[in-house]
Amino acid sequence: MVQDALRISGSGVGGLPTTAVSNGGGRNRGLLRGWQVQNTSMNIKIMILCGFVTILVLLGTVSVGNLGSSPNADAVNQSLIKETEPIILAESPSDSDHPTDLKEPPKPEASPPTDSEEPPKPEANPPTDLEEQPKPKANPPTALEEQPKPKANLPTALEEQSKPEANPNVTYTLGPKITDWDSQRKVWLNQNPGFPSIVNGKPRILLLTGSSPGPCDKPIGDYYLLKSVKNKIDYCRLHGIEIVYNMAHLDEELSGYWTKLPMIRRLMLSHPEVEWIWWMDSDALFTDILFEIPLSRYEKHNLVIHGYPDLLFNQKSWVALNTGVFMLRNCQWSLDLLDAWAPMGPKGPVRDEAGKVLTAYLKGRPAFEADDQSALIYLLLSQKDKWMEKVYVENQYYLHGFWEGLVDKYEEMMEKYHPGLGDERWPFVTHFVGCKPCGSYADYAEERCFKSMERAFNFADNQVLNVYGFSHRGLLSPKVKRIRNETVSPLEFVDKFDIRRTHEETKP
Repeated sequence: MVQDALRISGSGVGGLPTTAVSNGGGRNRGLLRGWQVQNTSMNIKIMILCGFVTILVLLGTVSVGNLGSSPNADAVNQSLIKETEPIILAESPSDSDHPTDLKEPPKPEASPPTDSEEPPKPEANPPTDLEEQPKPKANPPTALEEQPKPKANLPTALEEQSKPEANPNVTYTLGPKITDWDSQRKVWLNQNPGFPSIVNGKPRILLLTGSSPGPCDKPIGDYYLLKSVKNKIDYCRLHGIEIVYNMAHLDEELSGYWTKLPMIRRLMLSHPEVEWIWWMDSDALFTDILFEIPLSRYEKHNLVIHGYPDLLFNQKSWVALNTGVFMLRNCQWSLDLLDAWAPMGPKGPVRDEAGKVLTAYLKGRPAFEADDQSALIYLLLSQKDKWMEKVYVENQYYLHGFWEGLVDKYEEMMEKYHPGLGDERWPFVTHFVGCKPCGSYADYAEERCFKSMERAFNFADNQVLNVYGFSHRGLLSPKVKRIRNETVSPLEFVDKFDIRRTHEETKP
């Protein structure tokens, strides 16, 4: 018994194994296995629970993120409504269905509190019912007073619409009448010596051009507008001229041919340091990059425009002048001319009636609405004593060169002459009148117009590329070839080929 007790007690303290000990150890191992199974199942349950909680947290995070981003998405969609097609707009909500669903329910939840907030007001109001009841009675008359306002506006709108029809030449103006611009500008120039009107001995010039706010009817039209802009930038860069490209209609009344007038006036007033505003149509290209306008010839004149005196004064032809390219001095005389020129331009009945007057007055003019060119010719002829003294009708060089008689002679010009002449030997400007590269219709075949514009652009671009030793492979090819190898003394070519330096042999 004692030995058995010792054996049993010894087994509990790690004694030698016996039969009794082995039996007791088997039971312990069974208990351990059960505990391990139970522990494992508990761990599995905890892991499942943790995973479920993690999923819930992630779902909540995603939902909150969507709720936070939905206002931004709505703002972006609203900003794109005016610029995208209906099909794209119809698809955009489907991409954010869930955020939209999450955002819309709070709206009805937010509205009931608004209703619930209003009822307490009557509960708080009963002590002052007698005082506040008259207020609702006073409010309806306020609403009634606000209703007649739109009714009063209707006659005003009708009166405004009838004013141009009744007296168009008096009611329409480009802006407030300015009578002392010369003195104002002189004071400003004295106070701002950092913005001189004379730079390097030459009057400061600003070239103004532009196109419609929207895209062209055909992509190829935008392509040639881009080439036209590049051509003008090249010329201005090489001759130190500022350039502005406008794509905005500054006056709703003046559209089409007339959009240039409000922009010219605005630039004069906002850039008093500029001496000359040079307007140039988008379909006109500089084809003599070296030629420089002889500004000294126009010291006593304020308007320089290409034309023919015989057609202007003797025949009163509507094509005697061309307003696609002209220069206007920044002075009071020019502001007065714009004020007298613009009243024929407002669209609608005013322009239609003015067109009838111009057709009856000018020789060969078709019957159509008033255009800026016919209106200027009419103004100069009908008020000759007032305007013509300051107008220089230029035809000694091609300030405006009609494209149809020039583009096919470029190869001959390159063989016989050189840039810097500006006349029929090497035209200063090639103007593609009637081609309308950005429109859906034109007076000439589309293929011929675009091929001719390509030739004119490359003809001018060769003069720019020549500085760098390259040239187009042909007047119809956009590809270039090397015409001069680089050397270890590149400065020798700067003096020889840089078109910014005028040589005696290139002068007319």
